[in-house]
Amino acid sequence: MKRRTFLKAAGGALAAAPALAGVARLASSATEKTAGADRPNIILCMTDDQGWADVGYMGQRNRDGHNVKTPVLDEMAAAGLRFDRFYAQSPLCSPTRGSVITGRHPFRYAVWSPGSPIRPQEMSIAQALKSIGYTTGHFGKWHLNGVSGPGKPVPGDDPLSPGRFGFDEWFSVSNFFDLDWTFSRKGEEVKVTGDGSDAIVEEALKFIRKAAAEKKPFLALVWYGNPHTPISSLPEYEKIGGSGYAGEIYGIDHSMGTLRAELRKLGIAENTLVWFCSDNGAQQDAGTGGLRGHKSTIWEGGLRVPGIIEWPARIRKPAATGVPAVTSDIYPTLLDIVTLTVPNQIQPLDGVSLVPLIEGRMASRPRPIGFWHGSGGRKEGGHAALTDNVYKLHKIGGEKFELYDLVKDAAETKDLAAEMPEVAGRMKIALDAWEDSVLASCRGEDYPPEVRARMPSAAPAKQPKKGKAAKA
Repeated sequence: MKRRTFLKAAGGALAAAPALAGVARLASSATEKTAGADRPNIILCMTDDQGWADVGYMGQRNRDGHNVKTPVLDEMAAAGLRFDRFYAQSPLCSPTRGSVITGRHPFRYAVWSPGSPIRPQEMSIAQALKSIGYTTGHFGKWHLNGVSGPGKPVPGDDPLSPGRFGFDEWFSVSNFFDLDWTFSRKGEEVKVTGDGSDAIVEEALKFIRKAAAEKKPFLALVWYGNPHTPISSLPEYEKIGGSGYAGEIYGIDHSMGTLRAELRKLGIAENTLVWFCSDNGAQQDAGTGGLRGHKSTIWEGGLRVPGIIEWPARIRKPAATGVPAVTSDIYPTLLDIVTLTVPNQIQPLDGVSLVPLIEGRMASRPRPIGFWHGSGGRKEGGHAALTDNVYKLHKIGGEKFELYDLVKDAAETKDLAAEMPEVAGRMKIALDAWEDSVLASCRGEDYPPEVRARMPSAAPAKQPKKGKAAKA
């Protein structure tokens, strides 16, 4: 379905069902117990194509043979909660970004690939937190409004803009960005000079300073455009990094340093939760730290990414965890932190709350993580996988199954499906049930009947011709 047709039909469905219009349905009935003074400020930072090994604390080397320099991220990892098995929900950007704001696998609302539009019926974390007094902002890459190609300023009247999903302030482009870019400040085009990473952090800090002055809790999404190709870093960052690619990563790190320093200057760092991750695995194998696959695959190299939570008020003792976590966990974790029950919450959520992990009470993940890529809504196609605390089952092309022990074999080199038929069989049943649930959601079955009746058809997406992949 073309974007214009989708938006017209979806907009009509939304207008006909104001009960699903977002924050309006929450304002009068949200349940929350946390005192305003205790609510943390929340900053969600996400990079674009940064691989699991593309951080200094991993001790790895990037594709150009230079040590990756990320002193700020290294400091965050040493001071907070470092995830050694943090996953993007998808090996591509738009789907993963949708999972962050909804807590749901992107196939549930037909975000198949880069540039797929998110359904307006979905509930966002910004809408939820606004209902209990948070001010909200988005800064950087959006890529949920159905626009492909290099990042373009998001129009003020775009029906799928960040503003439509509950962000009070936004400084956004549709996709990746780099040096000397033009952004949209709630529809007003603004040309900036220099590194785009520095630009979005500078804009986010304007928002944060205002919120701090007004003593309002805030949610800020700082979504980077680097190190996505084409590679173009500032000469001074390239010199420090040792290559263009490493320079883009250093530019991200430099801007994170600016952000953290200002939080301390404002006196709000103690109760500000900063969550850092990437939207998918590395573009090439060299950034994966020896994991199999890369971006656009659901082998570990395409999904496993850097993950850090820094929150001095609640994470006082540094820790590293091997418990699997995923970007879909962000939404339910934040709701749990602020003790918010969202009425008419769209179900099911694929994520789980990581509050017990943050508090040191979670030794293993309570339920597995499902992944699915490339099928376009066809159960017999694409590549799906299910990951629990130890094993990962792959379903390739709808019929071939492979099983790996990720604790002993993170690189997925030895298929255990024939050796461990009971484990493989149990996980096949669970994966099959999860896929059925995802397809039911895609058909609109998670929404009220009056909304579903007015939705555009949720037909499977057309698949690219052999040899042609969707561009991110």
